[in-house]
Amino acid sequence: MDKGVVSRSVSVVLPAYNEEQTIEHTVTTTLETLQSFLSPGAFEVIIAEDGCDDRTPEIATRMATEDGRVHHFHSDERLGRGGALERAFEAATGDVLVYFDTDLATDMSHLEELVTRIQSGKYDVATGSRWMRGHRADRPAKRGVPSRGFNLLVRTLLRSSIKDHQCGFKAISREAFNDLHEEIEDRHWFWDTELLVRAQRRGYRVSEFPVQWTPKGDTKVDLVRDIFGMGSQIIRLFWQLSIQPRITQRVTIAAGLLLTLIAVGLMTLYLDPSDVIAEMGRADLTLVGIAALLYLFSWPIRGLRYRDILSQLGFNERVGFLTGAVFISQTGNLVFPARAGDAVRAYIVKMRRGIPYPSGFASLAAERVFDLLTITGLAGIVLIGYAATGQGGEVASAFGADPETGAQSGRTAVIVASGVGMAAIAAVTAIVLSARSDTNRVRTFITRVSNDSYGEYVASILERFIGDLQRAAGTRRAFSLIGATSVLIWVIDVLVAAIVLAAFGVGLSTIQLLSVCFFAVSVGNLAKVLPLSPGGIGLYEGAFTLLVVGLTPIGAATALGAAIVDHAVKNIVTLVGGVISMISLNVSLTTAVEESQEMAAAEIDADATAE
Repeated sequence: MDKGVVSRSVSVVLPAYNEEQTIEHTVTTTLETLQSFLSPGAFEVIIAEDGCDDRTPEIATRMATEDGRVHHFHSDERLGRGGALERAFEAATGDVLVYFDTDLATDMSHLEELVTRIQSGKYDVATGSRWMRGHRADRPAKRGVPSRGFNLLVRTLLRSSIKDHQCGFKAISREAFNDLHEEIEDRHWFWDTELLVRAQRRGYRVSEFPVQWTPKGDTKVDLVRDIFGMGSQIIRLFWQLSIQPRITQRVTIAAGLLLTLIAVGLMTLYLDPSDVIAEMGRADLTLVGIAALLYLFSWPIRGLRYRDILSQLGFNERVGFLTGAVFISQTGNLVFPARAGDAVRAYIVKMRRGIPYPSGFASLAAERVFDLLTITGLAGIVLIGYAATGQGGEVASAFGADPETGAQSGRTAVIVASGVGMAAIAAVTAIVLSARSDTNRVRTFITRVSNDSYGEYVASILERFIGDLQRAAGTRRAFSLIGATSVLIWVIDVLVAAIVLAAFGVGLSTIQLLSVCFFAVSVGNLAKVLPLSPGGIGLYEGAFTLLVVGLTPIGAATALGAAIVDHAVKNIVTLVGGVISMISLNVSLTTAVEESQEMAAAEIDADATAE
């Protein structure tokens, strides 16, 4: 492949995948165009062949053998467009790095202008544009409309001044590439856009100029690449550049506290806060203490369940270590929004026990699905019980009262809870059925909507994830074992709420107390699945209060006071256990959150490429 290292001023990279019909013509045209304005020996052409399964490698090897200006970089596996470009640029010898699509959709008369803009030293990055004034582009509507929408999103969210980010006709100086390429995370079609956005953010001089462009080859909208792939990458880069730098532990805690105060504040529209505080002051502290001890007992059971899930994936760990990992991750969910603590647990088991991130996240997903399935089942059983005892009307009236009493929020909570519950049941059903089938439905579905390398990348990640999820819950023994511990965990959670409610001297019979708590705790936890506040604070209290008030003679102030104490007891036990676990395992919560996101993305990408 290498014919001796020669210092060349220009390196042109042609990313190629199954281009046997066009690659020879493309290379010949490129050489002719370059030699028309560059001196001999001042350029090279690199064919970055990306895991082709046609005759492209054979043709590229022959051309590289026949012409010393041509190099062929072969890859046995798909690297993705961006991955193939980076690999070639790193090995290229030129000071000006150029690439364009092998279909030569952009008129080659613009190549000299592209190269000259970098060679002159006036610009660090140059790109052709199909959307600038003065361009000529026969852009089909089925590609033009999505392209304009994509570029609008990039300009709006990522604050880019470029009009056309995806035109496959770009050049960059060696210095700028060396400085930027390690920051670029995407290895597929978003690579071009990320290069331009990061270059602008770093203050590099970026030039965009109009080109004549004629579409060639496949112009289909690829569902996975264009919507899932590109859309998710815009969100990822927006988070990294605009949100993440502003999120500190202080900001996160302040935002969570603000959301909590807002949620509690909305409740005070219907309740006098002094009444709630007075009711909390009359609670029996002995019963509250018993509730806290009972809740503490549930944590080793959580560790036991997590051990059983991981054992199905082939990882055998001690219950004590896993209980600490669960404590820390749940503490993270209390402190950080959007359940960021879940990533912390995957980070801990990866760093301490070497469990891969896809398996770590699959084990978390299995745990969450069983949690949702269990509390949905508990709520359903109690609802059937109410109907069987002739109390169905009371349940209906609890969600059909005057909105000014706060019941409107209760109806919203039930709608959310019902949707989440049905999703959990559907997920478990799909897992069990798919585990009993030998058909690879994930890749089959992906290939139906995508024939791009990004689709293969997404399929490989989903296959690993779903495969682990199936192993965690796909057998009768595993399902029964994990299901039984899940029921025990949530029964304890309900009993804690019942003891706390009894501490307020509500005067309910044991059956009434357990019935309303099973229903209120289940619906409250389903409602707080939406990550609107850390730990679901505010959402749980609201749903719990409205159900207790609607189904019992208990007043709103007492119900809210009990809900606050119940949630506070559980959160305090979680925080204390989390702090002790962080000290014993030597884990920093903020460091774990930051590193887990970066390492998870890197490992999942590496695993997908390897597979």
